[in-house]
Amino acid sequence: MAQRDAPALGGGSFPQAGAASRGESDIYTSPLYQELKFRALGIVHDYLEKRGFTPDRANAEILRGEISRAISLVVAGAGVALNAAERDRLLDDVFYEIVGLGPLEPLLADQTVDDIIVNGPSKVYVERAGVLERVSTRFRDEAHLMNIIQRVVSPLGRRVDEASPFVDARLKDGSRVNIVIPPIAIDGATVSIRKFKRIPLKAHDLVRTGAANQEMIDYLAACVRARLNMVICGGTGSGKTTLLNILSGYIESKERLVTIEDAAELQLRQPHVVRLETRPPSADGSPEITARALVKNALRMRPDRIILGEIRGGEAVEMVQAMTTGHDGSMATLHANSPQDALARLELLLGFGGMTANVMTVRRQLVSAVQVIVHVQRLPLGARRILSVAEVVGLEGETIVLNERYRYRETPGTAGHGSFGMVTRHSAFSERLAAVGGVGVGTAQRFETKV
Repeated sequence: MAQRDAPALGGGSFPQAGAASRGESDIYTSPLYQELKFRALGIVHDYLEKRGFTPDRANAEILRGEISRAISLVVAGAGVALNAAERDRLLDDVFYEIVGLGPLEPLLADQTVDDIIVNGPSKVYVERAGVLERVSTRFRDEAHLMNIIQRVVSPLGRRVDEASPFVDARLKDGSRVNIVIPPIAIDGATVSIRKFKRIPLKAHDLVRTGAANQEMIDYLAACVRARLNMVICGGTGSGKTTLLNILSGYIESKERLVTIEDAAELQLRQPHVVRLETRPPSADGSPEITARALVKNALRMRPDRIILGEIRGGEAVEMVQAMTTGHDGSMATLHANSPQDALARLELLLGFGGMTANVMTVRRQLVSAVQVIVHVQRLPLGARRILSVAEVVGLEGETIVLNERYRYRETPGTAGHGSFGMVTRHSAFSERLAAVGGVGVGTAQRFETKV
């Protein structure tokens, strides 16, 4: 932006584009640019108020025209000149403040961004290809950030305030949002957004990106079609839900499926799907609807399979019961660091859920319920990999025996480089796999649900 001789608005000035160590982003985060934006925003709000319009009722073309007029007024008053690109950017920014989520809108529209993390008004990070990086996006102040937060939660009937300082929510496009505000967020409000992929990943994307090899995908596709109960384990952001969504594509289209999630993310392509979502207690006194209650209810809905977004509490009891009482092929995710750890965690959650039987009885239930465990992980440089695929074979004494079929081995001395290999050729479920045609080249393609 070129500054004229006239005094700048608020006594500030735009950074010079050619100044050392300053980039274009400095222009759009400068105090003067923010003041221009909010001065124009005030003019447009006055226009809407005088005509009795609310932002959601205003025609977008008329609204943009009024924003352009307001920008002309505030720029003339500030004594600065905008080139065409800067004016268009300012117009978009004001428009997003009125009808969208302000500074977050461009990041939500950016297809290369997977996660958005806001740590207070001036620190915004995004994840691209598994790597976090700081971006120049900023909010004017804490009040501006809180205003955007209220826009997220209000349409959902949720609230976030000092009495209820954190909330899980979902944007209109399905993106998952977690919000934490003071007093428990000491350095200011924080927002974490896991973006919803408009075009879901498919199995060939896992192979293309090196997350798995085709042989593993063919085997897992056959396991799904053979109705083996499956648990996908891993850490936060490792790709558990993504893999669950991909593997669900191998379920036959004639089956009735019930999905249960805290925030609906799964994008199942089958025609007969019932989607259930948990609900926290609301401000009007409505009770909490837990995953456990939904799993119990799902058992009465005549599902062929139940797909649980994540096992994290007492719902483990009902999920294990579902897997052992005629709902073969049910699937779930779980936070755990290995297949062995997944079984240990499930055993712990069954205890938390009130299953008071002795250790051997609980483990027999687990062996009967879970047939396949898939371990996924995000590596230090951001790449995601399926590290292990193991079958639950049975009990030897008090120990649950696993048959590891596939494993990812990292090349020593490298970061994120390695290879996939078969550990054992024999499957403990060879008969059930053979009943659906066995595992071979093209198995995944043969079983993929056609939409």
